[in-house]
Amino acid sequence: MNQDDERGENKRPRSDGAEPPAAGARTRRTEEPGGGILMGRPFGVPVYVAPSWFLVAALITWVFGDQIQRVLPELGGARYLVSLFFAIAFYASVLVHELAHTIAALRFKLPVRRIQLQFFGGVSEIEKETETPGREFVLAFVGPLLSLVLAGVFYLTLYAVEPGTVPGVLLAGLMISNLIVAVFNLLPGLPLDGGRMLRAVIWKITGKPMSGTVAAAWVGRALAVAVLIGLPLLTRTGLLGNSTDDISGMDTVTDALLAAILAAIIWTGAGNSLRMARLREHLPELGARSLTRRAIPVEPTTPLSEALRRANEAGARALVVVDGVGNPTGLVRETAIAGVPQHRRPWVAVSGLTQDLTDGMRVPAELSGQPLLDHLRASPATEYLVVEDTGEIYGVLSTADVERAFVRAMARPSS
Repeated sequence: MNQDDERGENKRPRSDGAEPPAAGARTRRTEEPGGGILMGRPFGVPVYVAPSWFLVAALITWVFGDQIQRVLPELGGARYLVSLFFAIAFYASVLVHELAHTIAALRFKLPVRRIQLQFFGGVSEIEKETETPGREFVLAFVGPLLSLVLAGVFYLTLYAVEPGTVPGVLLAGLMISNLIVAVFNLLPGLPLDGGRMLRAVIWKITGKPMSGTVAAAWVGRALAVAVLIGLPLLTRTGLLGNSTDDISGMDTVTDALLAAILAAIIWTGAGNSLRMARLREHLPELGARSLTRRAIPVEPTTPLSEALRRANEAGARALVVVDGVGNPTGLVRETAIAGVPQHRRPWVAVSGLTQDLTDGMRVPAELSGQPLLDHLRASPATEYLVVEDTGEIYGVLSTADVERAFVRAMARPSS
C-alpha cells in the first residue's frame, strides 16, 4: 500500500516491473488493459479495481462475518452483509491511503499513471523519480500517516456509538485494520512505504540514491523471510489472537499460506525495486546516437538486392527511402526484408517494403535516457529515422536494438 515510481518501482505490498519500449506497442489508452474496472478519476487520476480485489473482498466478508457471529449472534445470515460493508469500507480506507501518495506526487509535479486497488492493498503508480531524499520521505510517509489518522478518527467515533452494536463492531474493525495497514507499511523494507523512507534517509546520508535502494531492498528481503517464518509462529503462540489450544489444522495451513503470499509479494517487490534503480542508474547510457545503425539512402524503385549490395559495401545496416531531391520519405523495415526470399530480391522494389515516415518516427540524435524512451513510447514503431539538428540523416534506430540495450543495462552490475 505505497506509491510506485517509473512504471511502478515500489509500486504495496506490491511489485514493480520495468519494460522496454516494445516493438509495435500501442499508445496508452484512457482505460488500460489489465487495469481492472475503472471506478473514477479523483484529481484526474484513474482509479481501477483489479479482479483480485473481489477475491479478497469475499475472503474478508467470510472471515469478518465469523468474527461478527461471536459478538452479535442474533444477526444470523445478515452478518455477512455487515461484513461485506466492512470489506468495502476497508478498501475505501486503502484508497484514501493511496490518494495521499497521489496528492503528494501531484504536489511535487510527478505524473501519476493510475491507482489500482488489488490483492492485499493498493498501488499508486508514480511515473517519475523524486528529485530529493526529502521529497522521497514525504511521498512515502503520507500514506501511513493518513492510515493512522483514519484509525484515530474511527477510535474517537467509537465513543459516539453503543458498544456491542453493529456500528460499534464496524468502527472497531476499521480502526484496527487501518492501524495494521499503517504499521505494516512503516516496516523499513522495500517495497513498503517504510522501505522508501529508509531509502530516503540513506540517500540523504550518503548522497547516493542507489545506496539507499540497495540497503532498503535487502532489508525488504529480510522482512519477507521474517514474515514467512514469524507470522505462523506468532499466530500459534496466541500473539495474533489464536492460541495453541484452539488453533486447528486448517487454521495452521491458512496462516502458513497467508505468510507465504505476503513474503512472496515483499520479496518480489524488493527485487523489482532494485532492478528499477539499477535501470535508472544506467538509463543515461541509452542514447539514440550510440544505438543508431548506419543507413544509406535509396530511391523507391531500387531493387532490394541492389539496395542490400550498396548497404554491404558501405557497411550500413539500414535503408532510408528518399525522394528525387534526397528528402527521406520512409524506412525499409527489417522484418519485411527478412520475409523476402533470396531469389525474389532482384525483382522486389524497396518501395513495397517501406514504412512511411511520420513526425513521431523522427528522433533527434541527441536524445538519450528517459526522454528517448518517452519519445519511443509516444510513437511506437519498429524503426526510427535519427536526424541531426540540421535535419541531416544520421541513421536508423531499431526498437530491437533499444530493447537489447535496455536488457543489458538491467543486468549490468551497479557502480
